Amino acid sequence: METFLQVALSFPTLVFSVLLAVAVTYWLIAMLGLVDIEIVKLAPLPEGAEPDPGGAASLLMKYGLDGMPLTLIATGVFFFGWLISYFVDLLLLQQLASGPLRWLLGAGLMLVATLIALPITGLLLHPLTPLFAKVKPVDSDSLLGRVARVRSPDVNAQRGTADLDDGAAGLVLQVRADAGQFTRGDEVVLVEYLPTQNAYRVIARGAV
Repeated sequence: METFLQVALSFPTLVFSVLLAVAVTYWLIAMLGLVDIEIVKLAPLPEGAEPDPGGAASLLMKYGLDGMPLTLIATGVFFFGWLISYFVDLLLLQQLASGPLRWLLGAGLMLVATLIALPITGLLLHPLTPLFAKVKPVDSDSLLGRVARVRSPDVNAQRGTADLDDGAAGLVLQVRADAGQFTRGDEVVLVEYLPTQNAYRVIARGAV
């Protein structure tokens, strides 16, 4: 355990350790419905055209990651980058004394680990692309007038979430209202879509 922590908390593995911890924290928050999961949608290349290796979007398309949640891609890259960095650091860099050479090699390892982690992530996640392709965006206007139930502890002008029964898996929506009107479990009606916040203004169900 001591060796594990020493490597995981030393450069460059420390960088991936922090990024991976942030990714895990994000997924925990997403499970609570407090953030949205963004899916990458890239414009298709013209027929016969090759992806430009210099563009980040083209790299994602090259490895078959178009249509995947960006956070899932990042989590995969962080995880495999961490694995590569950890074992190279453990077997090679830990044998070197701390100094400019070790820092230089560490920086190079971090870059190489990221470049290797991207295609590995694409290889493993690409088979899941059809699952996300079936997820069609919800027409915001079609939800107006629907009844939802507050999911978050409260709702105010900056934050708040609510569950909407759509007859399938259900939707978790961002909702907004004046502070102090609603708490968890209250039923609300979606009356206005706020595109700048990707949220809905809500009022009490009995107020309709």
